Amino acid sequence: MNEEGREPSAEPLLALIGEHLESIRTALADEEHALLLTRLTALAGAPPDDTMAVRRALQGVRLALRPLPFGHPVRVAVDGVRLTAAPPGPAAVTEALALISLMADPAPEPDPEPDPEPDPVSAGPGPAGTSAVGAVGAADGRGPDPLLREPALSAAEAAARCGGAPPPELIRLPDPANGDRYPQFQFPSGCGTPHAVVLEVNRLLLADIDPLGAASWWLGTNTWLGGSPASLLGLLPDHELVGAATALVEGE
Repeated sequence: MNEEGREPSAEPLLALIGEHLESIRTALADEEHALLLTRLTALAGAPPDDTMAVRRALQGVRLALRPLPFGHPVRVAVDGVRLTAAPPGPAAVTEALALISLMADPAPEPDPEPDPEPDPVSAGPGPAGTSAVGAVGAADGRGPDPLLREPALSAAEAAARCGGAPPPELIRLPDPANGDRYPQFQFPSGCGTPHAVVLEVNRLLLADIDPLGAASWWLGTNTWLGGSPASLLGLLPDHELVGAATALVEGE
């Protein structure tokens, strides 16, 4: 908090991003940097007078910055901003527009090299060939995403569990090779509709606009909880899982 006891606002965070664009680009992987640009674009397109839309878009930016190293000044600021405090103003949208123009300049690429001869062992199908995850990485321009290796339901299976179209709060991971995937931890084992606490937490994590960030929270180790939140479903009281997610969103 500042000396007046108020939470830091979002606009200084955006200004700080502009001051550290070069180090942010160095610290983030290509897909992480692309996600940050996407989130800033969403913020720039939010109606300035729609406080909720701006707040949701800002939360997307904030989640996209979490892969930065903990000592990075922008990462420190991310943990200090509570988007549930004073509503962000129109200046946040204006600041996002300025950042987009700076970030959109492509970095110089090295001269292309001739494609190497394919390795018949590693390039071929089968156990020694490219995995389905690797195929996804090649299709969407990202590296293999370990989240796609996690047990998941297909869109049809998720719809059957939900008795219709899956709710938007569910994490849906796009997989160009196999279709949309819904991480299995969101559902009870065997059968049943989604866990109510999963839907509640996913709303806090804005899983509809940042499904990868929400999935990473559920499946990653949480030092506060003592394990991955997904593995603790049914073992910890629901309110503890909600509290951990709330602490993330509010920067505690």
